[in-house]
Amino acid sequence: MTLQATVSLDWVNTVLTAAERLGAPRAAVLAAAGIAPAGPPTAQQRWHIDQVTRLWRAAVHCTQDPGFGLKAGAQVGPGSFAVLGDALRASATLREAVALVQKYQRLISDGARLQTIAGTESSWVVYHPRQGTLAFSPHQIEAVLAAVVSFARRVTAKPRLRPLQVQFNQPALGPLAGYQAVFRCPVEFDQAFSGVRFDNALLDAPLPQADAQQASLHHRQAAARLAELSTPDALAQELRRWIAAQLQQQGQLPAREQAAQALGLSPRTLARRMAAAAPPLDFSTLLDEARRDAALQAVADTERPLAEIGQSLGFAEPSTFWRAFKRWTGVTPGEWRGRSASG
Repeated sequence: MTLQATVSLDWVNTVLTAAERLGAPRAAVLAAAGIAPAGPPTAQQRWHIDQVTRLWRAAVHCTQDPGFGLKAGAQVGPGSFAVLGDALRASATLREAVALVQKYQRLISDGARLQTIAGTESSWVVYHPRQGTLAFSPHQIEAVLAAVVSFARRVTAKPRLRPLQVQFNQPALGPLAGYQAVFRCPVEFDQAFSGVRFDNALLDAPLPQADAQQASLHHRQAAARLAELSTPDALAQELRRWIAAQLQQQGQLPAREQAAQALGLSPRTLARRMAAAAPPLDFSTLLDEARRDAALQAVADTERPLAEIGQSLGFAEPSTFWRAFKRWTGVTPGEWRGRSASG
């Protein structure tokens, strides 16, 4: 299913501003991307994900800098995201701020998603890109992880903060020194997923600008802004939440007919609304995504048998779970667990 995702101007401007800093004028980058200088006439001042992919490719071409994504992401902070940024500054902890980004991700872009996988002593913040027709730019993936670390440094007021580990599910794009300059921690490539691992003590420490009253105010503003964008996606969000809850409660796969009943709809009405969504919703795809997310979270728990995890997610045989997990991540559950634990 091709996702017709859109991206906010905040993120678009991150790309263009970074290109300007490296000597590539905005007009030149936009021209190389085949985009009019005023930007495409999209609703809510948002760009289609494929236009942003072309923009990333053009920016890298115009700057001729293999570290472009890292440098673009390293400039990101709470101030980069308008209303959402105010809420992030007022959060109680870094973990709460990351959860807020996840909740209001669409205010930045609905072409990707962050997932937190909590461990006993540390937690991963994993990045799941959702491309459009064009393949995601690998520089954008580097930019996002650099932005996660840059954001953490700014919101904690610790400019020398170091994550425990960073890894990418793609090869290095530039010299290793560039990664060290940005992350200041071990960086690995060609891994099962792209993510940043933080110490739990850092994630749960109070933030210097924490303000519960201001946080509540900014949450309402962010929620209102999200409501303006989310109406077409309300059904998808409800289905995702329901599927995730069902996977936690039972070892059998939830069915679309059960979802219809839970949402107070007839199966025919639900099917019609799913087909009318933009893009159309496919229950099997939503279920597969939910099982993947639950599997990544569960496999990170090294005390839980892998076969038990597969059974809890509705896989009748361990081999079926192994094949699905390898399709999701490129490695087996045991290999993924080993890599996570060794980090």
